[in-house]
Amino acid sequence: MAGARFTGDLSRSNNIETGKKGEDIATARLQKEGYKIVERNYRCRYGEIDIIAMNAGDIVFIEVKSRKSDKFGLPEEAVGIIKQRKISKVALNYLQEKKLADHNVRFDIVAVRFMSQGNRVKIIKGAFNLSC
Repeated sequence: MAGARFTGDLSRSNNIETGKKGEDIATARLQKEGYKIVERNYRCRYGEIDIIAMNAGDIVFIEVKSRKSDKFGLPEEAVGIIKQRKISKVALNYLQEKKLADHNVRFDIVAVRFMSQGNRVKIIKGAFNLSC
């Protein structure tokens, strides 16, 4: 197509691709660490949770953050109080929908950093508490 121009947002496309790759890497690492993945990308009217898993008898709601550089800070620093509240609302919805309200829950963060010398994956167990 001569003269055609791309008018989409390349940075958004790259961010989605980075996020998906990060979630795949996080899932593999979590499974290696003994987590049983129950669901990925659970969505409801309140938002989305990247990964839901079982670990050590707990239902674990996991937020994955991926970065190609530290330009905007460490990945885990992107999960502030507003994001924690949103994840908490989604988690409560999930627990109610699946009739699991009597189970212990935990909120973990998996930080994935894409480095030239190899990917770095950090699992932060109990990164935050239920926050509404």
